[in-house]
This record gives sequence, C-alpha cells and structure tokens, in this order.
Amino acid sequence: MFYNLLYQYDMKFNPTHLVAIAVIRREGNLSKAALALNTSQPALSRVVSDLEHRLGIPLFDRSERPWKMTRLGDELAQIGLNVESSQERAGRLVNEFRSGLGGQIRFAGPPFFVDALVAPMIARFQSHHPTIRIEQSYGYPIELTNKVQGGELDLAMCPLDPLQDTSGLSFVSVLPVRNVIAARHGHPLLSQKKAIVVSQLADYAWVAPPENSPLIADLRSSLLNAGLQSVTIGYSGAGLAGQINHLRNSDCLAILPHSVVFEMRHDQSITALPFSLTAPVRSLGLMSRKGRFLSPIAELLRDHFVAEFGVIQGLIGRHERTVLWGNSASSR
Repeated sequence: MFYNLLYQYDMKFNPTHLVAIAVIRREGNLSKAALALNTSQPALSRVVSDLEHRLGIPLFDRSERPWKMTRLGDELAQIGLNVESSQERAGRLVNEFRSGLGGQIRFAGPPFFVDALVAPMIARFQSHHPTIRIEQSYGYPIELTNKVQGGELDLAMCPLDPLQDTSGLSFVSVLPVRNVIAARHGHPLLSQKKAIVVSQLADYAWVAPPENSPLIADLRSSLLNAGLQSVTIGYSGAGLAGQINHLRNSDCLAILPHSVVFEMRHDQSITALPFSLTAPVRSLGLMSRKGRFLSPIAELLRDHFVAEFGVIQGLIGRHERTVLWGNSASSR
C-alpha cells in the first residue's frame, strides 16, 4: 500500500505535487490540468516525471492514450484532493478572520450578568454573524482578570471598582453597576402604601448568592449600611435561575444588580423594591489585554456589546429615576 511506501522510503511529499496529481485526474489530461493550475504543460509534465523518478514507481500508465492512473497514482490523487480542499478551507478562514466574518472568540463573565444580559446579546450578534463561534465561560473579577492577562480569554465582561488595578488591561465601561433588593411581583412590601422602612426588611428571609460571588460581600455591606446587623438566610448558593425561581415562589428577598432585575421585567417574575441601598460604585465593562492583538471578530463583538448596553443604560437610568429612587425609602 501507499502508506507502507511512505514509511519505507521516509518520503516527504510537496503538497503542491499532490494537488497537481489530483488536478490531472480531475481534468483528464495534462493540457487541461496545466491550464487549471496556471502553469505550462511541459512544467507539469516535469513535475510528474520527477515525482515518478523519486518514487521509482509510475503514477500513469503511458501505454494507453489518454494516460490512465496507476493504483498508486489514484491513491496519491485522492490525498491530493484532500490537500486541495484543506488549502481552500484555510484560505477561506484567513479571509473570514481578516474581514471579521468568521473565527472563534473566547469570552467570559460573571454568571448573573452573562445569563441575564449577555446571552441574549450574543444570540443577536450571531444572527448577523453565524460563522463566528463564541466559546463562553463563567468567572468572577479576579479570575477573569488573570485569564485575560494570561491570554486565556480574548474578552471578558467584568464589574470593577474605580480603584482596582487594571495595569496591562484595556477596560471599556458599558454600564454603572447598582444593586437593588429583588422580590417577586405581588410581594407584601410592594402592596403597602407607605414607604418601606428598614425594620421590615428583617421580617423576611433572604436569598444569598454563591460564596465566591462579589454579591455576597455586597449583601453584607448593604444590609449593614441600612442598619441591619443580621437577617435570616433562607436559601443560598444557587445561580441566577435558582435564585429567580426561589424568589418568584416565596416572599424571600435578595440583593441583585438592577440591570439583571430590569432585564426580567417582561416576564413579570421579579421586580425591585423601591428602597435605596448604599452600595460600592462599580462599573461593568469589557476587558482585553493591553498591547495584545484583538482580532477583528473580537472587536466586532466588543462594539456590539457597547451598542447594546448603550440602549439598556438609558432605559435603566430612566427607570431608576422615575420608578425606584423617586419613590424610595431612605436606607436609614
């Protein structure tokens, strides 16, 4: 077999020669094959002769007109077709990469933001760019920062504090992060006419986020700043879907980013209580490694996120001013 010959002679083939054999078989004769390969018939004939000399085995049966492929020639031609196909695919990939029409992006972000806000944005992005593959994963700020700096991610979406060290990183802010107290539609605190007071927040059990989430620190600091030394934790450790399902089926309360709660306004499952929290100032943004080449498709995705968050930011800001903070109780 051909593979045994390769092993025996330890021969390395020029891929161009294999493609030439494949084109000769496809076109049926040297003249047409030379035209298809943009070369001359004598030059193509020399390629065949030189290859046969190296192999010591004929690739064509010259006793008949037109020439016919020998068994070895036929097998080499089949491999040549595979090489030709691979070269064409490689060319398409390079063109798609250069033009931003194809390729792969490694992206990650915190579970709550990704599941509630980013996943629909990615779906809309891919409806216009179906050949782009997005490898999405989850992570929290420290882990995401390390992965971007280490080249394991092309883009990351992350909430950062103003004083956080971002050396070596490019950070594009897309949304101020503000937390709210989330509860189900129809919660008793929403039906009362008077403003919510701090002591009422302790009357209900709370849902706590996973221990490694920044929201766990926000929960503690927000409640302490509101004047509550302790509350009852009724449910903890769940991701976004688990927390939302628990909230909609109970009178529990939870600390969630307002943007996440706002994005769920249409399904009427949860809403934000009109109660203003003192919270750390953070900005949700897109991180990439400074000085590292960012592919055209990653730039496309980044610009898509910036545009979509620009729309959301205006809607959330209006909702905060008119619905929440305009009628909210003081954190004291």
